[in-house]
Amino acid sequence: MTPIKLVILGCTGSIGQQTLEVVRAHPDKLQVLGLAGGNNLKLLASQIAEFHPRYVYCLSKNADSLPGDYIFMEREEMVSLDEATIIVAASSGASGLKPVLSAIQAGKIIALANKETLVSAGSVIMPLAQKHNAQIRTIDSEHSAIWQCLTGEKSLPSRLILTASGGPFRSYSPIELLSVKAEQALKHPSWKMGAKITVDCATLTNKGLEVIEAHWLFGMPFEQIDVLVHPQSIIHSMVEFCDGTIKAQLGTADMRIPIQYALSHPHRWDNPSLPRLDLMKNNLLSFEEPDYTRFPCLKLAIDAGKKGGTFPAVLCAADETAVDLFLSGRIEFNYIPSLIEKALARHKNICCPSIDDIISVDKETRAIIQNNV
Repeated sequence: MTPIKLVILGCTGSIGQQTLEVVRAHPDKLQVLGLAGGNNLKLLASQIAEFHPRYVYCLSKNADSLPGDYIFMEREEMVSLDEATIIVAASSGASGLKPVLSAIQAGKIIALANKETLVSAGSVIMPLAQKHNAQIRTIDSEHSAIWQCLTGEKSLPSRLILTASGGPFRSYSPIELLSVKAEQALKHPSWKMGAKITVDCATLTNKGLEVIEAHWLFGMPFEQIDVLVHPQSIIHSMVEFCDGTIKAQLGTADMRIPIQYALSHPHRWDNPSLPRLDLMKNNLLSFEEPDYTRFPCLKLAIDAGKKGGTFPAVLCAADETAVDLFLSGRIEFNYIPSLIEKALARHKNICCPSIDDIISVDKETRAIIQNNV
């Protein structure tokens, strides 16, 4: 078969690195055409040396120091290349929006890991993808689970059930949450992820963002999307149908599984490096209702999604800025929801925003929070 040619945005991040692990397992099926990294020049240099991409982008001002025989190219141009088969959108935060838009306009298959793209601009992204016949394949484990449960079904689902591990502070009291430090928030009990999304899991913001994503990906009303805390992280999500049947996708907590499925769909590839789930060793499946009082970010996110317009863009910008402030030691953990709530409360909504509106609101929200901390 002709190798699938990948452009990987965010190649030095957690999802980008795990995508390259999948490439290593399938050198006959996958070929790296382009790599776009951030400021980790040492890691990017090693990736260039191993995978020999034809095109490279780097955010760092010292990109000229990167060795190798390649063409330096902006991300928006790289994702539009005729020879690119699949674009892996793994850049974190709002920086991933413009390259994804370019990939959509080029009619590409997009393996999407960047949450902020759909959360802040789903009302623009989904119609644009339909217009240009671009295909969005989710990498997120929960949405991949729903996608797999829906495959082959001719009936529409009546309910989507997103599962959440509950994060490292699931059993913490409100008093204990007051003294949480960054190193504690970065120790996720189940998943290997980047710093920002790991903190979002600790506040449950991440699950709220996923509810908004599910709304856009599957065209499901918010009232038919539920969240359940599932500490074992074995069931990655469930789908309920009109006859009461519930389908669930189970597996180990390993992001390489949904990454590989997004690249191999509609096929499944054998990969001996991926762990198998042993149900005899992992035979406990428990569920809890999320605690919206101890973890207010979940409700703030869902409410922003329901309001629509530019509220989700404010949510994303406020959250990303607050997490950065927490990780840098400038605010306490419990101040993250306070900053998000204040940003949403002061915002004047734009009901049918353009991409320019969304980008403008994003910049404005970040500036307000930075200037008031």
